Amino acid sequence: MKQYDAIIIGFGKGGKLLAAELANRNWKVAIIERSPQMYGGTCVNAGCIPTKTLIHESEQAERLYRDDYSNQAKYYALAVGRKNKLVSFLRDKNYEHIKAHPNITLYDGTASFASNDTVKVVSRDKKEILLKGKEVFINTGSTPILPDVEGINGSKHVFTSETLLRQSKLPHRLLILGAGAIGMELATMYAGFGSQVTLLESGSRFMPKSDRDIAESMLESLKRKGIEIRLNAYALSVYDTADGVTLTYTDNADGTPYFLEGDALLLATGRRPMTDELNLHAAGIRTDAQGAVIVNGHLQTSSPHIWAMGDVRGGALYDYLSIDDFRVIANQLFGNKKRNTDDRVPVPYVIFTDPPLAHIGLTEEEAVKRGYSLQVSRLPAAAIPRARTLQHIDGMMKAIVNAHTGRIIGCTLFCVDAPEVINLVSLAMKNDLHYSALRDFIFTHPSMSEGLNDLFKAF
Repeated sequence: MKQYDAIIIGFGKGGKLLAAELANRNWKVAIIERSPQMYGGTCVNAGCIPTKTLIHESEQAERLYRDDYSNQAKYYALAVGRKNKLVSFLRDKNYEHIKAHPNITLYDGTASFASNDTVKVVSRDKKEILLKGKEVFINTGSTPILPDVEGINGSKHVFTSETLLRQSKLPHRLLILGAGAIGMELATMYAGFGSQVTLLESGSRFMPKSDRDIAESMLESLKRKGIEIRLNAYALSVYDTADGVTLTYTDNADGTPYFLEGDALLLATGRRPMTDELNLHAAGIRTDAQGAVIVNGHLQTSSPHIWAMGDVRGGALYDYLSIDDFRVIANQLFGNKKRNTDDRVPVPYVIFTDPPLAHIGLTEEEAVKRGYSLQVSRLPAAAIPRARTLQHIDGMMKAIVNAHTGRIIGCTLFCVDAPEVINLVSLAMKNDLHYSALRDFIFTHPSMSEGLNDLFKAF
């Protein structure tokens, strides 16, 4: 049995940052990763980096070859190749950075708890080794949820977001089951490359957590891209055909059966924490109904020397929260112990559609339910000069302000450059600034940021 000061299960973003921090403090650290193709975690290999790279490429393809599927398909194959090179480069950098540190040992294999301080590692050639650690950190991430639909496991044409992005052949007809963030992002991406996309959602309300004006604006934008949206779609079965795949579903509203044919079916029905193989009960670690590791505000589990970070602890599955998890843990180990997961609220999020949608804080509907006295402002993206210079005039900005205090309660930006501009709103909210700080701020021109001047001028 080998002894370590820290064992980190999973080579994801938060884990690799923590490994470097601990090793630089002369801790002896073991990192366990089950797949060499996942060095660096989901973001680098199967999430943020490959998807956002291809989303950018799809925008180029749409400008160059709109309505020319043959050339778009060729461009797509080249774009996937460029994406693969970038992912490989970043994965190798992560590996080299960890391997170069004398205080870090990398184990390739599957980890499970033997006790609350001992982890068993089974390598790909079935060899076992036991590691003992003073502190243990679970960083195993999440995995796509596979819905209970007959035939999906045996189909050659059913994919998750992770597996579809590895295909170099552009599907001419793409069916997407699930209209959440992943479903909408890949719908606009593949539509940009030239696929005929049908987006199916089981609920009766499109984007149920968003205000209706934002949802309607998104719906109009998707339809302008030629994306067909079907609500109330309850998937029943999938079967392969000579030409691709057929999905059968019923309409939840009236029970009408439907059959849809496509070249590929993407399952975008969410992700769940990856804890199945960890044997958590051996370490006395509690999980919730979804399998997420239960932690306190300092990210400690029910066994205080075992911590969890990133997607494995459930909640919002954002890479930047995994990074902040590292900061919270580092503060507990070496700082003033004042950081916790509550002090980072509110947290912005982005859906990288075309145009992208960014949001922070409460929606108007949520604020009304909580009894706030509100002021609401809306600004069409087309009113901002920069949107016209970029030839991206779809969408709108929306802000919600507390009428009594002048503090920003929430903001939604559905426009080009929204992922960057939302950070300015987030900074104002985190520092409890009056909305006039953004109304009167001197922004560069032309920029999408200066749209905030006019958005908050309405109050």
